[in-house]
Amino acid sequence: MAEISDPKIAFAYLRPTCVLLTREPTVTNVELLSAQLKEVNDATLQQLQEYVLFPLRFVLKVPGPKKDKLVQAVAEAISYVLENTCVQRWDTLHDLLSELCLCLCCPTDPGKPADTSEELKTAVLRCLDALLHAAYGDIVFKLFEPVMLAGLGAAISLLLALGEKEKSRDIQAAALKCLQTLTLQCDCTQEHIVPSSEERSIIGSTMASFLPGITVAVARIITGDLRQGHAVTVRAIKVWSRTVGLVMEDAQLQASEPCKTPSPDLGRIGQLLVHRTESWVKSTAGKLFVLLRKIVSCTSAHQHWTVRLEMVELDDHLLARCSQSLGECVGLLLEALVGAINDEEPRVRKRCEVALRAVSQRNQSCSSSCDTSKSSSSAQTFTDVLSENLHVLATSLPRLMRTTDDQKKLFVLNVFLGYLKVLGPLVSVVLNSAAHLERISKALMQVLELDVMDVRIVEERSYAASIETSSGSHDSYTAHIQRKHFLYFTDEKIFSVLMEICRTLGYYGNIYLLTDHFLDLYQMSSAYRKQAAMVLNEIVRGSAGIAVATETHGLESQVWRHSATQEDLKMAVVSIMEEYTSLKNWHLITVGEEMDRDREDQQLLSPSRLVSISNSNASNTNANSLQVIPSTFASPSPSLSTSTIHHLNSNIWQLCIQLEGIACFAQALGRDFRPLLMTSLYPVLEKAGEETLLISQAALGTMWDVSKACGYHSLKELINENSDYLLNDISLNLQRLSKHPQAPRVLTVMLTHSDCSLLPLVGDIVQDVLMALDLSYDNTAALFCSVLHTLMAALARWFPSSCGRVGESARPKQTSTHKEVLNIRQFLLDYRKQKELAEGIGIEEEDTKGLEVPPPIECEDVKDIGGPDVKAELPSHLRITKEVMERCIHLLSNPSLRVRLKVLDVLELCVCVLSEKENEMLPMAHRCWPALLQRLTADDPLAVLRAFRMLCTLGETCGDFLRRRVSKEVLPKLSSSLARQAPISAKAGPVYTHTLVYKLQLAVLQGLGSLSQRLDLDGNLVQP
Repeated sequence: MAEISDPKIAFAYLRPTCVLLTREPTVTNVELLSAQLKEVNDATLQQLQEYVLFPLRFVLKVPGPKKDKLVQAVAEAISYVLENTCVQRWDTLHDLLSELCLCLCCPTDPGKPADTSEELKTAVLRCLDALLHAAYGDIVFKLFEPVMLAGLGAAISLLLALGEKEKSRDIQAAALKCLQTLTLQCDCTQEHIVPSSEERSIIGSTMASFLPGITVAVARIITGDLRQGHAVTVRAIKVWSRTVGLVMEDAQLQASEPCKTPSPDLGRIGQLLVHRTESWVKSTAGKLFVLLRKIVSCTSAHQHWTVRLEMVELDDHLLARCSQSLGECVGLLLEALVGAINDEEPRVRKRCEVALRAVSQRNQSCSSSCDTSKSSSSAQTFTDVLSENLHVLATSLPRLMRTTDDQKKLFVLNVFLGYLKVLGPLVSVVLNSAAHLERISKALMQVLELDVMDVRIVEERSYAASIETSSGSHDSYTAHIQRKHFLYFTDEKIFSVLMEICRTLGYYGNIYLLTDHFLDLYQMSSAYRKQAAMVLNEIVRGSAGIAVATETHGLESQVWRHSATQEDLKMAVVSIMEEYTSLKNWHLITVGEEMDRDREDQQLLSPSRLVSISNSNASNTNANSLQVIPSTFASPSPSLSTSTIHHLNSNIWQLCIQLEGIACFAQALGRDFRPLLMTSLYPVLEKAGEETLLISQAALGTMWDVSKACGYHSLKELINENSDYLLNDISLNLQRLSKHPQAPRVLTVMLTHSDCSLLPLVGDIVQDVLMALDLSYDNTAALFCSVLHTLMAALARWFPSSCGRVGESARPKQTSTHKEVLNIRQFLLDYRKQKELAEGIGIEEEDTKGLEVPPPIECEDVKDIGGPDVKAELPSHLRITKEVMERCIHLLSNPSLRVRLKVLDVLELCVCVLSEKENEMLPMAHRCWPALLQRLTADDPLAVLRAFRMLCTLGETCGDFLRRRVSKEVLPKLSSSLARQAPISAKAGPVYTHTLVYKLQLAVLQGLGSLSQRLDLDGNLVQP
């Protein structure tokens, strides 16, 4: 249906309903009128506004109680009229405002909201908002005349009560929006009256009377229960900032006229007037500071980003309009604004940058136009304010980190970081002040103090086996890195912000100044050493521009940072690494208990048992002689019994942080770090072989970071490309084990992460190790067994072979009769040889006296057929394996169980590697049999278990060569042992499965079948 545009027709159409409503004020009649109003266009409705509003207002004026539904329907009808028309008469505005407020307030206590339905309150608040928006021309400013103070105050009090005490979020937000609209500062999309400066000053003078009540009540809403929702908090912040900005605006206060005596006609209302004098402004600013500090503390780290964004708007609004009148609050506002520059929400960060840029520009323009007659505070530059705030914050930072919760700590650190980012290149100027640098550095030292009381750090050990088998990617190491625990905070975000602070200092600061200062702190006290190292690591990364937010914040856009050149960075790195890898800071005590292996290592390092292997001088006749070297090692380590967990953990974390530092330096220098590998890679490999798990993990992570930064694709490439000077250092250090006891571990790490291309280079080093083992195996066995185990594991990995390979005579095969006739002589010779070897005859004789016919060699030259027989030279890996196996045979009877177990592991690997050469394998198996038999029959159960595993490997390799020995010397004892243990295991409970006897019994039962099959043993021999 078309809208009615003729006023006469519209009047005739609406008149019956209006009359009916006046006579019978019911919900039905109100809804009928509302429906008819929607059929009239806006221009016609504007002409009939007074006539239409009369019956609706009449319903509200009827004395006596009214139903909520009726009042709600009337409010909705009035809202429709006001949203589509303008209020042009002051009387209508005044009367409607009063009538609507009466609908909201309690009849008996007008200062409190009525106990009505939420729907009614929502409808009335919507109507009130429409009324204030519909006010046309200058009539709205009559609300702020002195005579209206009482009525205006009643409306403000009612809206504040609804905003603070209502349970409905919608009603709270609607009441606060009405309050904002009442001061002509609504931010909705409708058209609004823009007051002139004079009109704004009138509004500000009137609202000054209500400023205390509004700010206090709204502050309670802002800092109230979080369950009220972010929308209410955002609206409350807007009301607070707009009201304060209106009353305390600098432009109004500077242009205000001298206070006038209120007109006597006002009577007692004149006492409500507030004159914004200088003393009043100062007093009010102090009270607002208290409220603002509470608001900032509650909202700066609010969970919802819109609240944080609105706080940025508040800061910007008040700094732009009230920087002089709220001089006491400027520092707090600036602090809150700076704290938002690192917000996790991009929209908050972007708005904050715009606000800071505007603040800087206003300050610069103010400083440039400042007269000498003005106060010194107004002439103070923005940099001075920021640097002073930074100094104050650094002073209070340790206290705040000790006494506040993690949320507050995070905000404080974000403010600290924000100051650095806002200062930008001027950070270097600020740090030139000794007071600022000292305060900032000491604050970082105290905040970054580690909690080193976790006993697990000392207890967790790394083992060579686990390192050898883990050849994964960088992620497999970084996934297990221990998280640092700090004394004064637990949130990982706080640590991230602290590290970003250090990087920002390095990015904008002078690299030489910062390096020297924090190195002094590093050397000053062990209490600062770990913190100083963490700071130095991040300073170097920041100076290289790694993980630094470099976006400009507009404070000094024409100035860029004084970048540290690559040469400056390299010099700083060299000086720090020299301090890190010095003897006193690198070789720290990290083990708190003296176990068997530690005693053996200590014996090795005792002055009277130090061996020097000197092969460099060929003319010296005593080149391989045993020499006693006087110990020049530092003073003996303190008794481990007095070393506390705190001290050991501190040393472990210090080494880990220094290892992380080397990785940071490599990242900062990139390929320019390659020349520094000559001095840094060897110490890192030392720590990669450490038994303390935390240190070894940190070192392996460092190796990955260094290889990536220097352009190597893997650890293998890193080690191979730098193996020349690494092996040279190992060779020299093996001769001075008193000073370099970690040299064998470096070799272990190299073998673990390299490939067969390293073997030609490492051959001489292996000979040095074996020579040292020969000269004093009683003392060096524990130290070098791990090296030999790693060496054999590497050879087994580099030269894979089937451990089940056996001689031709051990493999039954079917051939043709013709071939059997032709090869019968060779068969008989081989049989005789195998029988003699099994009985131990002729093992040591090299010459077989014509009994052995060498197999034909395909590649043999025809001319050499008639020449003498020459034994082919063994490949290097087999020669090394044979030599290692010969040493290990002697060590099988070592008194130390730990050494015997390690030797059995090494022998098992030797058997696998040597299995491809049967002529060498079988004699070695014969030589090791007596010692192995002792381990199988008369040793600790743990050694028996390991020895049986080696026997199974020998069986797979040697075949029927061991048949007679096993059947006569091993099987009877094993079968009798199993027979004795069978009744016990049959009656044993679940705990039995955790005993060593059970594990031995299970291993024998699992391996005996395959061993018997491989050796082709008769079933009768297996029986007890």
